[in-house]
Amino acid sequence: MTPLSTLAVPARPEEDANLRPMPWRRMTWVTWRQHRTALTGVGVLFVAMAVGLWVAGLQLHHAYAAAVACHPASSFACGNLVNSFNGMYGFLANGFLLQVVPPLIGAFLGAPVLARELESGTFRFAWTLGFGRRRWTLAKVVALGVVVAAVAGAITVLFSWYYQPYFPAGSQALNASKELPIGASSPFAPGLFDLRGVTFAAWTLAAFAIGVLAGALIRRVVPAIVATLVAYTGLAVAAGGFLRQHYLAPLVTSKLNTPASAWILSQQWLTKVGQPVSQAVLGQVLQAGAPPQFAGKGGVPKSLDAWQYLVQHGYTQLTTYQPANRFWPFQWIEGGWLLALSVLLIAVTVWLVRRRAT
Repeated sequence: MTPLSTLAVPARPEEDANLRPMPWRRMTWVTWRQHRTALTGVGVLFVAMAVGLWVAGLQLHHAYAAAVACHPASSFACGNLVNSFNGMYGFLANGFLLQVVPPLIGAFLGAPVLARELESGTFRFAWTLGFGRRRWTLAKVVALGVVVAAVAGAITVLFSWYYQPYFPAGSQALNASKELPIGASSPFAPGLFDLRGVTFAAWTLAAFAIGVLAGALIRRVVPAIVATLVAYTGLAVAAGGFLRQHYLAPLVTSKLNTPASAWILSQQWLTKVGQPVSQAVLGQVLQAGAPPQFAGKGGVPKSLDAWQYLVQHGYTQLTTYQPANRFWPFQWIEGGWLLALSVLLIAVTVWLVRRRAT
């Protein structure tokens, strides 16, 4: 048989380009083989977080239970127990240490998913395997995104357990029995709201999707990592500082006893005719009324009830706030738009790969 006759031999059935595409399960296995190092790193990160939260949480809950159970509440020993619990506030309690987890996952897992192959050129070989660029992108991005979101959702349960003593139920129980201030937090406290409920998983998925799109756009790993960190930081600041407070119309009250667990958005003093009053004017009013109103016997100052004094003289303080019972509606609103954003970013990534990755 000559070379010319060999080329003329019809292709065998398994070499036909119209054969059924490669099964998804095979691409899932390939995705695991390609990204097993990064996935293992993410797994180690979450396990370390879980162990750290569990150990610290056991100590925190033990100190909280001891302080609540102590009687009589006014005793020196009970005061020491409350102070011991208060002294544990910090480190993980403010939540900011854990805020770096989603952007790190987006930068070091999401950004390299496509950027590494686009930068090295190995994507050209991948598309010769009968899977197609669209299915290749979806298989890699969706599989990794589901894993990341699922693990983040599981770790949220541990977050919520750890922070339980700091939120309204736990704080009220300790305050009611000891009448001492503790490190109580509003459910909307910065750094904590997006670690509980559904938002931590949603933010983690959004960070991953941002990283994937940055990798497809820039097609280089290191610049894509930097772009992911910058984009995520901007989105988180915009959501926490401007967008979140407008999910539902805030409540307005002129009462002094706004719930301690509420999210105070603003406070403003008004005159009888509804005109805003500056702090300088209020200070002058209080200073003018201080000698007759606030001096105690023998010239010893007594407690200054500035709010009551200003109200008696025709001033009104308006407090704009979000009540703590809106925590879950806010969680679902934020989780919903983050999920929609993630889906949109992934769709744009798929379109971009089909149009530009050649």
